[in-house]
Amino acid sequence: MAIYHKAFIKTPTIISIILYVLTLNLSFKTVTWATTTAGINLTLKKECTTQTCFQNFLDQIENITVLPLDTVTSILTVAFSTLEKILEPSLLSSPTELAFFGNLVLKTSEKLISTLVKPTDTSYSVNFTLAAIEGQVFMLGPNVTLDKIPQLDMTNSSVEIDLIGIANNNNGRSAAVAFMSYTMMENLLKPDFFNTPENMIKTMMSTVISATLPKTTNTKLTKPVNFTLKHIREFDPSGSLSCVYWNISEWTVDGCSVLKTNSSYTVCSCDHLSTFALIMQTSRPPESDPLLELLNLVCVIVGLVFFSLALLTFALCQWSPGVNNVARINICISLLLAHLLFLLTQQFLNLIRPQQVLCAVIAGLLHFLFLSGFVWMFIEAVLLFICVNNLSQISSKKREVLSSGFLCVIGYVVALVVVCVSALVDPKGYGSELCWIKMDKGFIWSFQGPVLVILALNMIIFIKIFTTVNSALKNLNVEVSQMKKNKIMAFKILGQCVVLGCPWILGFFINGSEVLEIIFVILNSQQGTFIFLIYCALNNEVWQQYRKLFRLICCDKQH
Repeated sequence: MAIYHKAFIKTPTIISIILYVLTLNLSFKTVTWATTTAGINLTLKKECTTQTCFQNFLDQIENITVLPLDTVTSILTVAFSTLEKILEPSLLSSPTELAFFGNLVLKTSEKLISTLVKPTDTSYSVNFTLAAIEGQVFMLGPNVTLDKIPQLDMTNSSVEIDLIGIANNNNGRSAAVAFMSYTMMENLLKPDFFNTPENMIKTMMSTVISATLPKTTNTKLTKPVNFTLKHIREFDPSGSLSCVYWNISEWTVDGCSVLKTNSSYTVCSCDHLSTFALIMQTSRPPESDPLLELLNLVCVIVGLVFFSLALLTFALCQWSPGVNNVARINICISLLLAHLLFLLTQQFLNLIRPQQVLCAVIAGLLHFLFLSGFVWMFIEAVLLFICVNNLSQISSKKREVLSSGFLCVIGYVVALVVVCVSALVDPKGYGSELCWIKMDKGFIWSFQGPVLVILALNMIIFIKIFTTVNSALKNLNVEVSQMKKNKIMAFKILGQCVVLGCPWILGFFINGSEVLEIIFVILNSQQGTFIFLIYCALNNEVWQQYRKLFRLICCDKQH
């Protein structure tokens, strides 16, 4: 926003500017603006990729006082396009160069937007939106009838300023405010310019904004200015937010404070106008343990191998009519795809992360696959509970209710509904730094909530199954052969605890404990291993079919 009065204008008339774009074709090498009355020529070479070249162009507008909106936006478009070319190859490397160039860009942008200020008796506003910058100018005249100045809004920020009070303190009761928001300025005025302890990570949480009072004699504020800055990155509740302003070569907090903050935005209050931003400070995470990373990689790969072996066994072997493997098969499918996708995503994270849409899609797919895996674990727990209680085959009526088609609808549709509802509630909740669900706004509970409910139910069912089987074993005669079967049965029961996902509950209690993390990684990556051991390797019918298959292979080789 900007305020203005006739008494502030030093030039006798508004200069008439005509924009001539002499190079619409990319093969042309210069863009020229020319005036018909003042003889002003602005030239910028298209191959300009140096600091000196760009600075020479910016110096040309120093003495211009008034420009029409289309000329200002055209100059800014070419200027920031050229700036983007300069930044791409990282020609500006040292902090001194970055700060110098950043100051030059800020000064030039503020100068250009100040040329939009023109005299008015009441009020007048101008705004524009470009790819690299948004700008808004608001002017007040002596005959303004407003009781309250409207809030100036940008895409990711807004400002509240007592412009009426400022105008009343000026001769002629006129004033103007210019408000700008930059989308790429953090590449120059980096958050690292905020002096904090070395062990802190500094992240720019908002666009860089700038507010000035162009062509206003008395720029003293009557009240603090409030800025609302929308968070442009994932909010870390453990981080420390600071409202900062740019002071020549560094970000500082002098005169600025946080009024209000949540996971979406922060309101800053400052007692002066300048260039502002929102910076978050977080502690550096402890360096990852190479051995733990290796253990995680090895365990996941081993788990994927046994998931595949279990699926192969379920597909090739013939099973008795009373055996229902549908839940086990789908646990293997869901978790095999989930672990494989997550493993590949982390290996190629540097390539995937910049593609925000792809990263969000992968996060949504992982949400669906892991959640469907947990739903199938619950179905497996229910089926096992029914088998243990009935001690016989499921009746034809129950078999009809628990048919494979019905179970598949439950196993996948429930997970799909949760993911779809979550995406509708917060479409931006997917796509964290690891291409997973974002932790802010409590969105992670769209996964943790259903998982916690399923794990609690599975724990209850497992305890009931364990007590039932244990009671049955006590009534059997203790013989050597029977003892061996009992040991196998005990191993199957304990392994079933892993199959049902009960160890996943450890994830809620790790809290930095390396021991718990190792146990969590080993047990939950080996669900496929336990499924293969319990239902394939320790199944006599499966071994008999494997022996027949081996005999056939051996006979074929002999012949």
